Order: sequence, then structure tokens, then C-alpha cells
Amino acid sequence: MITHTPLTNDIKWINIQTEDKSELKRFYEHYEIDEEIVDYSLDENERAHLDYDQRTNTFVLIFNVTNPQKIDNHYETIPMTFIVKDNILLTVTNEINHYVSDIMMKQVTSEEVESIFQFLFGSLFMIIDSFFPYIEEMDRDRKIINNKLKEKTTKQNLLLLSDLETGIIYFVSASKQNVVLLEQVKAHQIFRLLTESEKERLDDVLIEARQLVEMTQLSSQILQQLSGTYNNVLNNNLNDTMKILTVLSILLTVPTIITGFFGMNMPLPFEHNIFGWMFTIGISVLLWFTLSFILRRLMK
Repeated sequence: MITHTPLTNDIKWINIQTEDKSELKRFYEHYEIDEEIVDYSLDENERAHLDYDQRTNTFVLIFNVTNPQKIDNHYETIPMTFIVKDNILLTVTNEINHYVSDIMMKQVTSEEVESIFQFLFGSLFMIIDSFFPYIEEMDRDRKIINNKLKEKTTKQNLLLLSDLETGIIYFVSASKQNVVLLEQVKAHQIFRLLTESEKERLDDVLIEARQLVEMTQLSSQILQQLSGTYNNVLNNNLNDTMKILTVLSILLTVPTIITGFFGMNMPLPFEHNIFGWMFTIGISVLLWFTLSFILRRLMK
């Protein structure tokens, strides 16, 4: 599906929603865009980067956006393609990231668009802002899981914590790539052709992107600290359990040794005494409490 949205009398925005490589290729051929960009546009694992074809004056941005659908109980990010060709902004979306076109449409209706790059940078700003609600949701989930783990450290709660760690790693990586991309734009030759208002809008996007990196890194560090803390708690509990089992195994050897000694087929004390078995039990109990007292002092 192809949507044409006029921004001014001279510039327009075209969004193509497809995952069909041949269809996208025909579309690019019509606008004289390099076929290599077709692979970029449809690759779900493409990293955020910048391309510029000086021959055809084609400016390409691959930018990371959020995936609103959870995958294996965690959020991920996916790339999205933005192409500036003459006075046209082309965007390529699919079923997952098509919501971005709705975000961009809000900008068209809420403010006056003066240029292609002003619209592009304004869209990137709103895309970065869309990351923050997911970070806040993950922070709320972290607090809930942390409270559950304080009550009882279960495998299920630890797996939930692991899912949060996985999701925040995706966000940290995506936000860092976006910052690098925006810094590349500032260092690119096309930056010198921008107007002052466009440069100011780009600076605003870069500031917001860096703030997102700091927020995602902070959340990631907190999750790592929590995970390490509960791993230490589990290891400590395991050590305590092994210590108790070791002590019990030592104490249980006392009756075995005593009864084994008096069970030998040779002359022994109390063998003709009808209360000999009571002496045997008494000796076992006495040694058991003595050894228990010694071990308790050593453990302390």
C-alpha cells in the first residue's frame, strides 16, 4: 500500500507499506533509487546507518524504532528506512512498524512543515520519544518482580527478570546506534546544506537520543545489579543447604560407627549385660551431642 501526503506545494511524503522485494524494487526504479537500498529496507537485522548517493542525490537513513509487540516476553527493536530524494521523503514500513507513519501524520496535522529535513528530524524526534513509555513500563515491571523476589526467589520470577534484561539490551543497543547515526549526519557534507532551523531541530533530536541512551543504560545497570544480587542470594542459600547436609551426614555416622563396633563377632564390653543395648544407645547419644556442639561452634 502506497500513501502520498503533500507537505507543501513543493514537497511531499510517500509511505510504502510492503514486504515484497519485487514491488519495492519497481517503486525504487521509478524514483531512480539504487537497488542496493532494497535489501536495506527489508532487512529486519539491518543496523542503523547512513548512506548518501551523490550521483542521484539520495539520502538514506536506517533508523531503529520500537517493536510494540512482545517477542518471548520482551520488547525488541526493528529498523525503518527513510529516504530523501529531491523534494520527496520516502518511508518504508511493514505491519510491525507501520505505526510510525501514524506518528509522522500527527506531525503533519499539528504543525506547519517548512522543509523535508525539518519534517524528517521532527519525525525522528517523535520516534525517539516513543521509546520512553516502554522504558517506563519495564521499570515498573522491574519493581514488581523485585518485590516478588524479596518475598520468594523462585525460578519463574528469575526468568521474568531475565526477560526484562533481554529487552533492555535491545533498547540500549538500538539507542546507541541511533545516536551514532545522528552524529554521522552532523559530520556529513549534507549537514552544511541545512538551514539554521533544520540544524537546530537535528540538535534537539540528538539531545533526546542521548537522553534515551542514558535512561536505557541506567535501567540496564539496575537490572544487572538485581540479577547479580539474586544470583549471590541463591548461591548463599545453596552453600547453607550444603553445609546443613554435610553436618547431618557427619552426625549420622556416629550411630553407625557405634552400632558397627558393638556388632563385631568378638568379646566386647556389655555383651553379656541385658541392658547393653541401652549403653550402646547412650554412648551414641552422648557422642552425637558432643560432636553436634563442636560442629555448631566451628560453624559460628
